[in-house]
This record gives sequence, C-alpha cells and structure tokens, in this order.
Amino acid sequence: MIFLSVLISILMVTAIIAAILLLRPAQVESGQKATAVLTIVAAPTTTSVGQMSLFSTPTATQPALSITIDGITVGKFVQISGTGGDGLRLRRDAGTNADVLFLGYESEVFKVEDGPKEADGFVWWYLTAPYDDKRSGWAASRFLRVIDLNNESQP
Repeated sequence: MIFLSVLISILMVTAIIAAILLLRPAQVESGQKATAVLTIVAAPTTTSVGQMSLFSTPTATQPALSITIDGITVGKFVQISGTGGDGLRLRRDAGTNADVLFLGYESEVFKVEDGPKEADGFVWWYLTAPYDDKRSGWAASRFLRVIDLNNESQP
C-alpha cells in the first residue's frame, strides 16, 4: 500500500517536470508578451482497502473424529494375524477388487494411518510399515491384531 502511494507520487512529480520542460513560449509577434499556461492537477487520493496482515487469524477447528473398531484406531500399531502363514494382501484402495500392492507377512507390524472404511463386507484400515513407507496400503481388519509397543516385555 505504501509502495503504491510512493509510486503514484513519483509519477506525478515526473509528469509535472516533463510538462514544465515541454512548455515553450507561444509564437508571438515581436513586441508582444507571451503568457505561460500551467495547469496543476491534484494527485489522486489513496483508497483504503482495509488492514492487511502477514499472519492469519486462527479459527476454531473441530478435532478429527477418531473411530475405534475392535481396538483398532488411527495411530495404533497392528500386527497381521490369523492368516495361517499365508500373509495379507495390502491394496491400493479399500475393497477386495482393488489392486494388490504387496503381501504383508504373518506377524508383520504396521501403523494405522487412516480408516476405517467399509467395503465388500470388511472393515479396512490404511497401514504403513514403520520401517518402510513404501510398504503401505489398505488391509481388512479381520486379519489385524492391535499391539502395544510401549508395554512389550524386555528380555
């Protein structure tokens, strides 16, 4: 806003100087006096557009709804369980028709990042391996067991 006011002032001064330099006496017969004419136009006034701030005003936000099903919720760690050693297919989207990304191994641990979603008669959770974020996808909760990493017994 200040920059714009300064720029307008500079342009007005430049225009006045140019007008003075370009004014030439009128062509008159010898012996007559020439009258110089200079019209001064007032600079435009600035229009207030409100106060601007570099900082946004905080707004109240609703906390994310956390749903827990069979002890599973976003932020918990789960382990693949009950596949009989066959493993669990982790998919691109929730549902049995979604593309399979990879096979999670029996007892492999994942962190729950999203969900739940219901599809094809299963509840699905988005999982990410804590040691490899490329190993992530949607898995059916039927083959997941919540584990508590904080209360694991130490040898």
